[in-house]
Amino acid sequence: MSLFLLLLLPFVGSAVAALLPTNARNLESLWSGAVALGVALPLALLYPEVSAAGVISERLTWLPSLGLDLVVRIDGFAWMFAMLVSGMGLLVIIYARYYLSPEDPAARFYSLLLGFMGAMLGVVLSGNLVQLVVFWELTSVFSFLLIGYWTHRKEARRGARMAFTVTATGGLCLLAGVLLLGHIVGSLELDQVLAAGAQIRAHALYPVALALILLGALTKSAQFPFHFWLPHAMAAPTPVSAYLHSATMVKAGVFLLARLWPALAGSDMWFWIVGGAGLTTLLLGAYAAMFQNDLKGLLAYSTISHLGLITLLLGMNSPLAAVAAVFHMMNHATFKASLFMSVGIIDHETGTRDMRRLDGLFKSMPITGTLAIVACAAMAGVPLLNGFLSKEMFFAETVFVHASPAIEYGLPALATLAGIFAVVYSLRFGHDVFFGAPPDCPRVPHEPTHWMRVPVELLVLACIVVGTLPAWSIGPLLATAAQPVVGGPLPEYSLAVWHGFNTPLVMSLVATAGGLVAYLLFAKRFKSRRARWAPGLRWFNGKHLFEITLALITDGARRLLRRTGTRRLQPQLAAMVVIALLAGVGSALIVPLTWGDRARVPATPEFVALWVIAGACAIGAAVQAKFHRLAALIMLSVVGLALCITFAWFSAPDLALTQLSVEVVTMVLFLLGLRWMPKRIERDELPFTALIWWRRRRDLLIAVLVGMGLAALSYALLTRTAPLSISPYFIENALPLGGGTNIVNVMLVDFRAFDTLGEITVLGIVGITVYALLRRFRPPVEVIDQPAQQRAAPENTESDLLTRTEGEGDTPQRYLEVPAVLVRLLLPVAGVFAFHLFMRGHNEPGGGFVAGLVVAIAFIAQYMVSGTRWVEERMRLLPPRWIAFGLLLALATGLGPLFLGYPFLTTHTAHAHWPLVGDVHLPSAFFFDLGVFAVVVGSTLLLLTAIAHQSLRARRRQAVVASDTEETL
Repeated sequence: MSLFLLLLLPFVGSAVAALLPTNARNLESLWSGAVALGVALPLALLYPEVSAAGVISERLTWLPSLGLDLVVRIDGFAWMFAMLVSGMGLLVIIYARYYLSPEDPAARFYSLLLGFMGAMLGVVLSGNLVQLVVFWELTSVFSFLLIGYWTHRKEARRGARMAFTVTATGGLCLLAGVLLLGHIVGSLELDQVLAAGAQIRAHALYPVALALILLGALTKSAQFPFHFWLPHAMAAPTPVSAYLHSATMVKAGVFLLARLWPALAGSDMWFWIVGGAGLTTLLLGAYAAMFQNDLKGLLAYSTISHLGLITLLLGMNSPLAAVAAVFHMMNHATFKASLFMSVGIIDHETGTRDMRRLDGLFKSMPITGTLAIVACAAMAGVPLLNGFLSKEMFFAETVFVHASPAIEYGLPALATLAGIFAVVYSLRFGHDVFFGAPPDCPRVPHEPTHWMRVPVELLVLACIVVGTLPAWSIGPLLATAAQPVVGGPLPEYSLAVWHGFNTPLVMSLVATAGGLVAYLLFAKRFKSRRARWAPGLRWFNGKHLFEITLALITDGARRLLRRTGTRRLQPQLAAMVVIALLAGVGSALIVPLTWGDRARVPATPEFVALWVIAGACAIGAAVQAKFHRLAALIMLSVVGLALCITFAWFSAPDLALTQLSVEVVTMVLFLLGLRWMPKRIERDELPFTALIWWRRRRDLLIAVLVGMGLAALSYALLTRTAPLSISPYFIENALPLGGGTNIVNVMLVDFRAFDTLGEITVLGIVGITVYALLRRFRPPVEVIDQPAQQRAAPENTESDLLTRTEGEGDTPQRYLEVPAVLVRLLLPVAGVFAFHLFMRGHNEPGGGFVAGLVVAIAFIAQYMVSGTRWVEERMRLLPPRWIAFGLLLALATGLGPLFLGYPFLTTHTAHAHWPLVGDVHLPSAFFFDLGVFAVVVGSTLLLLTAIAHQSLRARRRQAVVASDTEETL
């Protein structure tokens, strides 16, 4: 099975799950389980290849010039994590079927869970670092949606926002660090980065890159000082918490630390930052877990502590410690997932997770109690369970670390103290919940249905098998997973249950005995506490610091907006133009603006006269803007026409044709917008104040400076001979590589098709955004304050000449009847002309963009002279569907070559002989250009018809207000 299909399968399954009936829990769980199994089984079959220290990879060429190819890469470590993600996902899906209530939207839950699985698989299997960051941020998005799954709960919304803010911010830091790492190595390929460890550590940018990457990893895995978000994520449903803590999200941070261990580890900076954060988190999480009375809160802080243990091991710069870290990742997943599922069963069957109300559940829930107690023992590190083995390896590494005397003696002592804390909170879970007085629960406790308990039974069985037969059960898998992390030969280690009486065993015994004594001495005090914080940690509340920081940033943004922001359009435009002017001047100071020695072409009288007229019209438009806007628009259109003639003058017919179409659409847009402008000011009514005098001269000065700057820049560029011009390349390769002689169109749909895809995407977003804004906007009715006689016959405005109709636009005025007939006859002519422009665009001036504008202009003309109702009753245009179709077609055209092994948006030209037509060449760019055409038509229609609808609605409201006022009088 293709690795790309394997990675794509969860996302396809997520989309299908979202379309299934939301109340069909059986169907949803069966489908989701089949998807998870469909990922796990092919992965399991890859074990023979990866166990031989092999790397399996597949590549799709995306942007080879930027080093951005889509690479799926599986080695032993990635295989182990992918199996955790898919296998644990399958168990969580089975468990969630019986956990969710019939009222919960199952379709949304399983769709998000499968998307979460796919995002985590993307992180694990990515062979390109930028690709890894993309999936990294996807895990933040899906976790945000899953944590806030119960949207009616305030704590769920807050926890989701906090988790997303922290982890997404860390993801941005990770992106910057990854780009620096790629700059140091010269490649973003994971294989090359892992092989360049010495080069990376010796580079001057290593500290900066390391700090940024560690910010991403530590925030994701809830390491100090970013640990505070994880307990608040417990507002998620318990299946989500089990998956989040065992195989996804929080494991992504330690996965990244282990993944990049060969490249980044081995320096003092790595040791102090990673080891220090891990040790602090290990102790802080374990200490806080002892004082939690909510079962999920206890497990959340214990997860923080165990992640700190893994981080500390990875920070020791020891290959054997790295092996122990990989081993504990596997062990922690099994006992932590089983404990979370046990908590879900307890909550589901008793109605509470409060340990102060849970006592003596073992009598009513003996099987669940036995499973939970065994899992607690594994978490505490009791012998003959898997947690004991990885804990003993951890103790051994702290004993044999070589550093200063303070670390050599202090680290084992602190590790033993953390072990004592782990025994205490494990005893609190296992003993306080299942033994003691009868429980005080909202519901009568009882065992759940057997299938809800099956995932817990399988996980607890794994804890026992690994703990008793480690070399047989987990030994080969651990060697396979640890070898890529170490990046070389594996150090010698033993997975035997008994290693003799040594220092690590003494530390284990001290931790177990000390935890038991501490629990017996302080058990009642732990359970009777009502305070929310553990003693001594109240002033180290990360949540409080986060909220304060968020409030300060928000307040600062509001203050800055009040001081610098304005709702008036003119100051905003002035600020944008001034900033652009300053940027241009600054660039000219860095790179001096000098004239070239290219031969000058003498100016012709006709060209000079053209731009004298255009300049006069531009000045006239500026003068008339305050007094007669329609006249200003007419003069502005003359400037646009002069620009079109200039393009044609300099042998750029494509640009001239496109500019002409854009000018028509823009002028119509301005004319429709005039309806909403405030009443124009007559010359004799204009107050002459010092402020107006200053604004006019300020705007004049800005306009002159910007115009002179652009003129100087244009003159400098036109008089230079570019030594590295890209024009010859396009001229020589337009026909052989792009299959067309129209160089401009070939560039848009072939050489620079990726830019065009982004541009039409932005165009579609703009059209939909304007529509969304205007559909709820109601223009003001300005006739309310006028006398009744004026309301009955309101004065015509400039835009009324174009859009005025009777009522809602169903019966045009008599003076528009003849133009309406002519415009309706013009529609098929415009369609034929647009088809002509589209079909010739690859070899002659034309193309999808200008053809789309021609069609849009023809439809807008129908709206202008016939009214909206006449058009919409006879033609179902549906502009959003045009946009969607165009984007999907353009994207499909780009994705097609990927499946054939070519880069994204690679063009292929086929030649065919048609009867009565002759030889015809059919480039695949034809379909891309068709997508451009559809997006342009849809976006332009959506923009202009939305504005036209608002103008008609405003007139209708005016008529209604006038009629009501006359009746009242």
